[in-house]
Amino acid sequence: MRKINLKIIILSGYGLNCEEETKFAFELAGAKNNIIADIVHINDLIKKPKILLEYQILVFPGGFSYGDDTGSGKAYANKFKNHLSKELKEFLSRDTLMIGICNGFQIMTNLGVLPGGLTYNKNGKYLDRWVDLEATGFSPWLKDIKKISLPIAHGEGHYVISSKEYQKMKKSGDIAFVYTKGEICRFQNLEKNPNGSSHDIAGVLAYNGRVLGMMPHPERAMFSHQNPMWQMNKKGHKEGPSLQIFKNAINYFKK
Repeated sequence: MRKINLKIIILSGYGLNCEEETKFAFELAGAKNNIIADIVHINDLIKKPKILLEYQILVFPGGFSYGDDTGSGKAYANKFKNHLSKELKEFLSRDTLMIGICNGFQIMTNLGVLPGGLTYNKNGKYLDRWVDLEATGFSPWLKDIKKISLPIAHGEGHYVISSKEYQKMKKSGDIAFVYTKGEICRFQNLEKNPNGSSHDIAGVLAYNGRVLGMMPHPERAMFSHQNPMWQMNKKGHKEGPSLQIFKNAINYFKK
């Protein structure tokens, strides 16, 4: 398979704190290919907005942008919207991919790139645990993924959507992931949907599946031994199943 020239921009700044792990995940997924993953502060992108034309994948990573003081992802989204709306529209008009993870998902809903919104967990508490997911959407990001377990770490992961919008998304295949009662939840007797998300939604899609927003963190499950069930399964695989998400994004451009 030929090498490819692929550039990935991973945004940083003001409390986003998962950019290094996300960069590593993309590099690990495409280690044998000509791939460049750049971490770029939003202020640097505002100074030189045209550099976005150089990239094929845009990432809003996880974290706590602006301390979530005005609501998760709102301040970062407003800064991006106020300075980079035109460039974002141009980016989405091309054959590109975009992903928002946790706080990045919250940013993208506040930008209006993804439908619905995210609010406080149903118990009002910050959650830090693993969940089981079922992939239900149609997207380049989800190829060959049916069920997967990933960690969550959020205080505002309760996804809300109107009934009308939900039916529309369900019909179009824009529900990426739903929380399910899988191996981890059954063994540890955990609730499948701990934050109370409407219709058990853990991730959604837009732009014909090219844009993915998800609350769980795939960049924190790159290796099999990170899974809490590893001691029981011990399948000997170094790679965790979540690495497939990053591989899928890279393989999309091997056309």
